[in-house]
Amino acid sequence: MKSPLLPPRIPGSPTIGEKASFSRTLTEGDVSLFIGATWDVNPYHTDETYAAQTPFERRIVPGLLTASLLTHLGGLWAFLATQMKFEFLGPVYIGDTITAEAEVIEADEMHGWVRLGCRCINQTGVEVLRADVTGFPGRFSDRRPPTTDH
Repeated sequence: MKSPLLPPRIPGSPTIGEKASFSRTLTEGDVSLFIGATWDVNPYHTDETYAAQTPFERRIVPGLLTASLLTHLGGLWAFLATQMKFEFLGPVYIGDTITAEAEVIEADEMHGWVRLGCRCINQTGVEVLRADVTGFPGRFSDRRPPTTDH
């Protein structure tokens, strides 16, 4: 089976050190839509009274909503993720502006896969999420990247 060609906006071979980032302010609407789609009704995200009694003192944004901001960057690169590892480092609150960043840290041109080092930081520069993502940018492949403990 031949790999599909991609639109011209997709870059060619990934380059170690290549980076992308974008920022977004997370709103009540974003949280509501995410909870509606995922049914993540955890009281940390949905119940102000409950959350007020926790160390967070108010509701927090679902961690996977924050992590999903990285998918915008993946979409720009037509990145097909095959493995993702997240570390949730700090709370994100409604109204926070999060900057999602991705950097190509490893590339195997022979097999077509790359590994991205990713992070999300809030408006005060605090890193709230770190991620390691492996997959295929720009072209789909029948080959799978190696399983690693990065």
